[in-house]
Order: sequence, then structure tokens, then C-alpha cells
Amino acid sequence: MVIQFGFITLFVASFPLAPVLALLNNILEIRVDAWKLTTQFRRPFAAKAHSIGVWQEILNSMAILSVVTNAFIVAAHLRHDPPRILVYYYAYSENEGVSMSGYISSSLSVFNVSDFMEKSMPLENLMNVTQCRYRDYRYPPEHEKRYLHTMQFWHILAAKMAFIIIMEHVVFVVKFFVAWLIPDVPSDVKARVKREKYLTQRILHEYELSRLQEKFREKNNCAEVDKEVIATKGKVQLSEAM
Repeated sequence: MVIQFGFITLFVASFPLAPVLALLNNILEIRVDAWKLTTQFRRPFAAKAHSIGVWQEILNSMAILSVVTNAFIVAAHLRHDPPRILVYYYAYSENEGVSMSGYISSSLSVFNVSDFMEKSMPLENLMNVTQCRYRDYRYPPEHEKRYLHTMQFWHILAAKMAFIIIMEHVVFVVKFFVAWLIPDVPSDVKARVKREKYLTQRILHEYELSRLQEKFREKNNCAEVDKEVIATKGKVQLSEAM
């Protein structure tokens, strides 16, 4: 179950249908296990457990790690790539009237065909093509830093990291808010637990009171027994008030 939870949460952005398939699998598994336990095997002995132990911490850690991995996956495979667009819009747009004018050209770098290595040279006739364009942010061949990443590339990388950090914090806030909103123990269960403790204490105090009253009947003039009876009555009244 932990392995399944890891596959679902850590890489859910790559295959969003995985949780639905896991849900169907778990429903089927529960019914098959119920059929086996009720008809095929001897009923196991019930054992109380306070929690699932260390597996709780493993699942919590995996849930936190899944936020980070999915944020990186989303940032690396955004369809319209908002960080690129926003960086160009706010930092590199030169035309004030049409802010996105020239965006396609700025996102393409220039490569000299003559710079191909001999083993990488295309076999087809390039019809006197001397340059080609490709999607990247690198300096042109005539620049002193030829084919190295431009400053725009680093600005876009910083914007992607900012997007990852913002997305992580938003998801963490939602996660902790939902965890706070939905308590581990419902309020009606807490009330029943308190009621059970109260009834247990009352039964014990009443038993102790009846035992002391029997002693009192046996020893009518015993002052100590009288004090014990009064103290036990006080305990009963205190438990009722609680």
C-alpha cells in the first residue's frame, strides 16, 4: 500500500488517471480480502493498535515529498510555459503597444551550419542554408560568448524556481488547512470516549462506596469508615460534575 501511495502521489502530474485506477483497485482488493476472511480462512484474532506506527510518518514524508516532485514536473512541462512569457513581457519586451511582439524570435537561437562537426553534418543538400534557428537562449555565433546561455535563460530559470516555491507553499497551506479542518478523531467519537471514561469511573466509585457502606454496617461506630464514605461520595459527585 505504501508503494502504491508513493507511485500515485510522487508522479501524479505525469499520469493524473493513476489515483482513479488505484481507487478501483483498492475497492476490489477490499472486497476480495473480505470474501477470503469470511469464507476461506479461519477468523484471525483481533488485536488492538493505537495507530499504524512508523508507517504514518513514512506516508506523511511521502506526501510532503510529492508536493516538491510534482511542482518540478509541472514547472518543467508547462504547456504554454508562463515563466517564459512573463519574463519576456516584463523584462525583454521592446514594443510598448504590442507587448508580446517579437516573443517567438527572442525564444529562438541562431546556429551556423558550418559549425556542425563532420560526423554530425547533414547528408541532405541544405540548398545553401548557412544558419538555422532552434528553441533555446544562447548567444549567436558572432558573439564572444558564442553558444553559451544568455542572461534571459537565467532569468527564466529563476522565474521557474519562483513558480515552484510559490506552488509548493500554496499546496502546503491547503494541505495543512484541510488537515486542521478534518480532525483525526471526530467530535462525536471524543464525546463517546469521555462518556465511557465517566461511566467507568462512576461504576468504580459506586462499587467502592457500596463496599465501604458494608464495612460501616459491620462497624457502626467506626469514625474512619465514616470519613471514607464521605470521601467516596465526594468522588462520585466530582465525576458526575466532570
